[in-house]
Amino acid sequence: MGPHVHQKGSNITAERMRFDFSHPTKMTDEEKQKTEELVNEYIKQAIPVERLEMKKEDALKMGAEAMFIDKYGEEVTVYKIGDVSLELCGGPHVKNTSELGHFKIKKEESSSAGVRRIKAILE
Repeated sequence: MGPHVHQKGSNITAERMRFDFSHPTKMTDEEKQKTEELVNEYIKQAIPVERLEMKKEDALKMGAEAMFIDKYGEEVTVYKIGDVSLELCGGPHVKNTSELGHFKIKKEESSSAGVRRIKAILE
């Protein structure tokens, strides 16, 4: 969808996920389908998930996505999923993308000005 897209929030439970991201317009059906296909391809690739501990400044130099950066201390946890994702995060994670199942977007909506929200499940 473009380099302007960045995570703006999330809420993940065992039953569902909510993911907010910067994007100025409603996702088209084609964009939703391509997103599902891409996520499911990453799941199928069985990519190891690495948990790294480092200084916050080093994580930023590596290019880690860092939502709410001011809430983190000087030492941070970074999760790396191959060449797909690198981000600061404090939550529990899988050890490999193959553990996730099948990703399906159930709803896409506006969250606030310039922020979209998808609600999805893993089947």
